[in-house]
Amino acid sequence: MRIVDLIQREMIVSNLSSTDRNGVIRELATHLAGAYEEIEFERLVKVLRDREDLASTAIGQGVAIPHGKLAEITEIRACIGRAPDGVEFDSMDGKPTHIFIVMVAPENSSGSHLKALARISRVFKGPEILQHLLEARDADEIFDVLIRRDSETSSQRK
Repeated sequence: MRIVDLIQREMIVSNLSSTDRNGVIRELATHLAGAYEEIEFERLVKVLRDREDLASTAIGQGVAIPHGKLAEITEIRACIGRAPDGVEFDSMDGKPTHIFIVMVAPENSSGSHLKALARISRVFKGPEILQHLLEARDADEIFDVLIRRDSETSSQRK
């Protein structure tokens, strides 16, 4: 699985306007629900908030992966948001979160859901990726950074 199998260029929000956890979730849910008619906005927000209530999805190093499952979708959908100034997201390392990868999977997709989370974690691991993503001027440059990083992490596994 490659990152570009999960996230298309138009699914990148390069400058989130939200400054808190709920705002980020709502802003990115709006983006996903607006792109995919099978995703109902309020249902997606509830699924993402419920998951955050269990434990923060902020994995540290400036990255969070809010995620959940919806019965009404048939394939994994995802989008990325960037908050250059950072947002308090109850991160494991206590630092602000800058990159948010929202992912939603079909309810019966345990294997592919876990593989996608693992791939995202691998691609977004390390301080250099955060720096490159923060330096990117727009969504196109963010996407280009992701393609390069995806290729690098794929070749490291071989």
